[in-house]
Amino acid sequence: MPRAFMASLANRFAIPDLRWMPDEGLTPSRLRIELLSGLTVALALVPEAVAFAFVAGVHPLVGLYAAFIVGLITALIGGRPGMISGATGALAVVMVSLVAQHGVEYLFAAVVLMGAIQIVAGAMQWGRFIRLVPHPVMLGFVNGLAIVIFLAQLGQFKVPGSMEQTGHGMGGGEWLSGMPLYLMLGLVALTMAVIWVMPRITRVIPAPLAGIAVVAALVIALGLEVPRVGDLASIEGGLPSFHIPMVPLTWETLMIILPYSVILAAIGLIESLLTLNLVGDITGKRGGASQECIAQGVANTVTGFFGGMGGCAMIGQSMINVKSGGRTRIAGIAAALFLLVFILWGAPLIEQIPLAALVGVMFMVVIGTFAWNSLMILRKVPKTDAFVILLVTVVTVMEDLAVAVVVGVIVSALAYAWNNARRIYAKTYLTPEGAKVYQVQGPLFFGSSDGFVELFAPETDPGTVIVDFADSRVVDQSALQAIEAVALKYEGLGKQVQLRHLSRDCHQLLNKAGHLMVDSDDDPDYGLAVNYSVRTGILGGH
Repeated sequence: MPRAFMASLANRFAIPDLRWMPDEGLTPSRLRIELLSGLTVALALVPEAVAFAFVAGVHPLVGLYAAFIVGLITALIGGRPGMISGATGALAVVMVSLVAQHGVEYLFAAVVLMGAIQIVAGAMQWGRFIRLVPHPVMLGFVNGLAIVIFLAQLGQFKVPGSMEQTGHGMGGGEWLSGMPLYLMLGLVALTMAVIWVMPRITRVIPAPLAGIAVVAALVIALGLEVPRVGDLASIEGGLPSFHIPMVPLTWETLMIILPYSVILAAIGLIESLLTLNLVGDITGKRGGASQECIAQGVANTVTGFFGGMGGCAMIGQSMINVKSGGRTRIAGIAAALFLLVFILWGAPLIEQIPLAALVGVMFMVVIGTFAWNSLMILRKVPKTDAFVILLVTVVTVMEDLAVAVVVGVIVSALAYAWNNARRIYAKTYLTPEGAKVYQVQGPLFFGSSDGFVELFAPETDPGTVIVDFADSRVVDQSALQAIEAVALKYEGLGKQVQLRHLSRDCHQLLNKAGHLMVDSDDDPDYGLAVNYSVRTGILGGH
C-alpha cells in the first residue's frame, strides 16, 4: 500500500508505530550502524545496572535482568524507536527502603503492581499530560539530569569495592589518589578524545564504541592496574526464570507495596515520557506517549515475574544510542540481546573493560545532554522562566527527576495564573439609551475573579448594565460565581444586568439562578462545561 495511505490509517485508528526500518530502508550500512550502536549501549548498561542494583540493595543480576527484559520489551513495542530503557537510579532510591524492610520478594511484587498501574495509565491515555510540561521545565530537567549523570560517575573514582559497600559510591569509601587517580583520569580523557576525534575520521564505527575499544585494548595489552567492570561484581549468570513473587496474597501485603508501586509508576512514566520528548526533539520525530506508558507497564509487569527490579527510560543510554546513529527498534533490541550474551557467555571478557572507558563515554553524554544554550538565555527570558530553569535543575540534583518536574510544572502554572489574573480589566461606555457597557478584557477564572468583581461600581452605575465578554473567556466555576456575585449586587440595588457574548452553557446556568438577562443573539457556540452544577460543578473549556 502507499505509505501515505498507511500513515493516514495509523493516525485514524491509533495503530502503534512498530516500524522496524527507517524511511530509507534497512540497508547493510544501516543494519551495521544499528547493531554497533546496540553493542555500545549494552556495554554502557552493565556498570549502570550493577550500580543501581547495589543502590536498591539487591543482587547485581536483579539489575541486569531488569535491564535486559525492560530494554527488550520497550524496544519492541515502545513509543519511540531509539529509546533505551533499563534499571535506573531514580527508581532504585525508592526501592531500597522496601527491600530493607520487607525483602526482595516484596520488591518483585511491587514491580508487578507498578507495571499494572502504568498499563492503566497508558490505556487511559494519561501520557498526554506530558504536553503540559513547559519548555523551561524541560531545560531544567535536561540540565539537572546531566549533572546527576556526572555525579553518578564520580563513584567510579573510588577504590574498587567501595561502590558495593555504599550503594552508589558517593557516600563512603576511599577515593583514588596518586598514580591510580592520574591513570584513571588519563584513560577517561583518552576515551573522550577518541569519541571527539572519531567522527572526523570515520563514521563506520560509533565513536563511543571506538573509545571503549581503544582504551580497553590499551589497558589489557599493557596490563595496567585500573578499576574494571569485574571489580564492581561478577555479571555472570543464567537465563532469567519465571518466578511468582513469594508474598502473602493479603490486604496487608497490598497496603505495603501499593505506595511504593504508585511512586515507582509515576517516576518511571515521568522520566520515560520526558526522555521520549527529548529523543523526539533530537531525531525530529515524535513518539506515542500512551504507547510508551503501556510498553513500560508491560515491561515492568514481566520483569517482576522474572526476578528483575523494574526500570524505565534511561536518558544517558538513549543519548548514547542516538548519538551513535541508532534510529530504529533494532538498536534497542540488539542492546538487550547483547546484554544477555554478556550475562550468559561474555562475562569474563566484559569484566576486563576498564571503568575509565565507560566513565569517559558518560562524560561525553553529559556534555551532549546539558543544554548549554540555556545559560545564554537566562538573562533574555522572563524572570519566572529563568527561575523555573534553575529551580528544576537544583531539585533534580538534590531530590529526583519526578519531584523536580512536578515542582516545575506547579511553579509555572502558578506564574501563568498570576500573570493572567492581572490581565483582567474592562473598557466602559454609555449607550444612547443610557445603559453602561463593560467590555471585559482578559480571561475570567479563579485567579482573576476577585479583580473582575472590583471592576464594577453598582452604586453609581445606571439602572441597566451590559457586560460584554467578546474579548474575554469564562473558564471555570469561580468565574461563574463571580458573575453571579456581581448580578446580586446590582439586583440588591434594583438594577438590571445583561450579558453578551457569553457561552450558551454558561448563560443557561446563570439564567437558572434567576439574576441575569442574557442577550443570546450574538453569543458564540464554545462550551464552558459539561454537567455543571452551580453547587458542585467545576471546570471546562470556554
